Amino acid sequence: MAEITCEGRTTREINAEIKRLAASGEREIVVKNPGARHNIAVAVLQPARIRIEGSVGYFCAGLSDGPTVEIAGSAGWGLAESMLTGQIMVRGSAGNGAAAAIRGGTVVIHGDAAARLGVSIKGGTVIVAGNCGYMAGFMGQKGTLIVCGDAGDAFADSMYETECFVGGEIAGLGTDAVVESPSAEEIARLDSTLAQYLPESRRGQDFKKVVSGRKLWNFDKREWKVWQEAL
Repeated sequence: MAEITCEGRTTREINAEIKRLAASGEREIVVKNPGARHNIAVAVLQPARIRIEGSVGYFCAGLSDGPTVEIAGSAGWGLAESMLTGQIMVRGSAGNGAAAAIRGGTVVIHGDAAARLGVSIKGGTVIVAGNCGYMAGFMGQKGTLIVCGDAGDAFADSMYETECFVGGEIAGLGTDAVVESPSAEEIARLDSTLAQYLPESRRGQDFKKVVSGRKLWNFDKREWKVWQEAL
């Protein structure tokens, strides 16, 4: 296991050391005394396990592809933005725009998430043990958003094919968002997911499912499928 102490180092130096260790084959990296710095563990492209012992500022673990990052504190806005693969876990709460535009992987927030959780999500799974703020899931294209607590206003506004599940109350649905009852298969999937990442959370049978009503869709789904397969 390798240790990095942030005291007396610039953010650039800290990130360069994280990447150097991960690229050299180090699979357990501990980052100490982060001091709520911004942009920690950005663009890490190896499957290393990185534990940050304290809270972080904005854009932590953004643009990542493969690592498992555990934050033993809270995170500022833009957590895991544009992540491709990997796992990002926050033991505290997260600021605005957590998991924005992720394409895969899993983001787990043990506390609350602020506004615009998972906006423009394109894949992957986002799980929040507590509540989330307004406009969560805005323009979500694919992927899954699970909020175990309450959701704010304009929830799931203008979504496409993202599936959202809320265990608590929803302050208000966004444009073209509709509530459905989850199927038995979906409930079982929720139970399995929560048992893996948040075993202390409530179980799937209490959840409401929110999806797009498809009234805003203005493209041919067959053409969309052809475009996706070409990627």
